[in-house]
Amino acid sequence: MQTRKIPATIVTGFLGAGKTTLLRHLLTNAQGKRIAVIVNEFGELGIDGELLRGCGIGCDENGEENGQLYELANGCLCCTVQEEFAPVMEQLAARRDQIDHLVIETSGLALPKPLVQAFQWPALRNAFTVDAVITVVDAPAVAAGRFAEDPVAVDAQRRADENLDHDSPLAELFEDQLATADLVVVHKTDGMDAATLARVEAIIRAETPAGVKLVHAQHGRIDLGVLLGLERAVEDAIDQRKTHHDEEEDHDHDEFDSVSITLEVNDRQRLLDALIALVQRHEIYRVKGFVALPGTAMRLVVQGVGQRFDSHFDRAWRADDLRATRLVLIGDHLDRDTLQRELQSALLAATTAA
Repeated sequence: MQTRKIPATIVTGFLGAGKTTLLRHLLTNAQGKRIAVIVNEFGELGIDGELLRGCGIGCDENGEENGQLYELANGCLCCTVQEEFAPVMEQLAARRDQIDHLVIETSGLALPKPLVQAFQWPALRNAFTVDAVITVVDAPAVAAGRFAEDPVAVDAQRRADENLDHDSPLAELFEDQLATADLVVVHKTDGMDAATLARVEAIIRAETPAGVKLVHAQHGRIDLGVLLGLERAVEDAIDQRKTHHDEEEDHDHDEFDSVSITLEVNDRQRLLDALIALVQRHEIYRVKGFVALPGTAMRLVVQGVGQRFDSHFDRAWRADDLRATRLVLIGDHLDRDTLQRELQSALLAATTAA
C-alpha cells in the first residue's frame, strides 16, 4: 500500500459552470469510495468547503491542526486550499492508505495545464497520478456565445491578473480548458432543444482532443463510474497538449481582494437587491456567504457571480454555529469598511421605506 499512487481527478471550468454542484453530488454518492476533495477557491472563510460539508453526510468539525482538512462521516475527506498547495498534498500522501481517489476543483480562472504539470514534481509523482482532467461547460452560456454565465465578471477577473495575456480573448481561456480535457461535462442541458445542443457540442468538439467523450448532465448528477477511474496518467501526456498560454508561468490570485463583512439582515430580497446595486458600483466578481434571518431556523446560503445572485436554505442552524450574516466579497480594489457601510445603509434605507 505504501507504493500505491492515489489517482487524482482535476475538475475545471468557468465560474458558474457547476463545478461545486458536481463535487457535492460526487460526495453524496461516493458508493463506499474514500474520496478526498480539494476545493481550490479564493476566499477568507472557505465558504465552498462549508457547502460541501452541508450536503447531508456529516463531518467532524475539529479537522486537522491547521483547520484545512476535514473528516467526512462517509470516510471521505474535504480540504480547502487558500494558500499553499504542496503542504496539503503532503498530508494526503501520508494518508494514502485511507484514500481511494482525490478530486481537485480549480478556481474559475485557473488554467488546468500548470496544475497537471505540478504532478511531474518528484514529491507528487511518487504519490499521485492524474486520472483525468474533467472540464465542466455551461451549455446555455456557450449556446449564447458567452462561454461563461457572466462573461463580464470572468473577463474582469482575467484582466486583474497581471500574469495573463490581457490581449487574448476570453474564448482562449475556454479553449485552453477544453484542450487539456479527458472528459467534458456539458452541464445544464435540461430544456435545451436538440439543434441547440448539437451546435454547442460542435463548438466544444472543435477545441477538444480527438476521442474525448462528452457527457450531458443536469444539477451535477453524473454516475461515479463515468467521472473516476479513467486512468489517463495525464502528467505523462500534458506537455503534448498545446494551449494558448504555454509560454506563460503559472499564476495565482494574489491580485484579487477578498473581504469579509458581517451584516444585520432582516429581509432576503432586500439583501439581494442591495448586493446587485453594490456590484454595479464596485469591481466585485464574486459574493458568497451565509445569512441569518430573524425568526428563521434555517441557514440561508447566498452566492453571486457578476450581477446574478442565487439563494437557498441549506440546513438548520446548529447550537454551536455563530448565527450571524457573514459574506465574502471577491474583486479588485475593495475596501471592507466602504462596502460594509454601503450595504448596511442600503438595508436600513429599505427597511425605513417599508
